Amino acid sequence: MTRSDLVAKLAERFAQLTQRDTEFAVKTMLDAMSDALARGHRIEIRGFGSFSINRRPPRVGRNPRSGEKVTIPEKLVPHFKPGKALREGVDAQLPVEEDVASASAGSQAA
Repeated sequence: MTRSDLVAKLAERFAQLTQRDTEFAVKTMLDAMSDALARGHRIEIRGFGSFSINRRPPRVGRNPRSGEKVTIPEKLVPHFKPGKALREGVDAQLPVEEDVASASAGSQAA
């Protein structure tokens, strides 16, 4: 789902909001989340998950073209940890392997 898909879905679900208002609300929320992460804060949305910043220590890598060693500096990267409800909801949507195996065996027999 892209940002524009999210805006369209919200505008469709909440008819009292215009497309422009919905776009502004989504932009404001994402900007606030980005700003909070940039300041080093943690974001927790119950039932969905949490966003935090992880530190990647400096390391030595290799230039793939020349093979020479290159120092890669320390980085701070955003990290998302899904909440229990999200994990269970996604897991419930996946087909069970036994059902997939029996369905493919049944189609081969036909």
